[in-house]
Amino acid sequence: MTSTLDAERLQEAGIGAFFRPRDLSPLGISHRQIQALVSRGIAEDFGNGLYRLTEVDATELETTAMVAAAVPNSVVCLLTALCIHEIGTQLPPETWIALDRKARKPMHPPARLRIVRFSGPMLTYGVQHRTALGVPFRITSPARTVVDCFRYRNKFGLDIALEALDDGLRTRAVTVSELMRAAEACRARTVMQTYLTPLPP
Repeated sequence: MTSTLDAERLQEAGIGAFFRPRDLSPLGISHRQIQALVSRGIAEDFGNGLYRLTEVDATELETTAMVAAAVPNSVVCLLTALCIHEIGTQLPPETWIALDRKARKPMHPPARLRIVRFSGPMLTYGVQHRTALGVPFRITSPARTVVDCFRYRNKFGLDIALEALDDGLRTRAVTVSELMRAAEACRARTVMQTYLTPLPP
């Protein structure tokens, strides 16, 4: 990467709207060059090692991209995943993410977070890879998200889980067979059968 850095060159190199210095290290970009980008108004310093390309327009996934860049080992889940998948009516004020049970809790997150812990297969089953403003992030699939809402219903109530189930099936965002496969993998078959048994396959 040449010394004449600009937003277009960074995006062509695969850098999203939000980035950390370590994301630019493989490109041979130094901290001094990053500060030059800030001085020229190409990037904005969000503090705690997080930067944003100023030319990238904000979208409804702004916060998701910000959190994904700051906490790249996270999985977007539960109420935030419902919102992104457009299932139900939840508009959570925090971003819900899952972390490995052994992962450290972010010390200075750039947004309000609600954190749950996944382990083993739960970190990968039904987890999709997507991008927001050019920033890669992981998110639980629609079916996995609905099942997780039942698994974590004690955190926010059964009503939200039931709404997610009803709306997911009504809009065909999920199917009964997808839900049962996810429930089996997530060891939630018993609780899901309670609400799915009356429904056609």
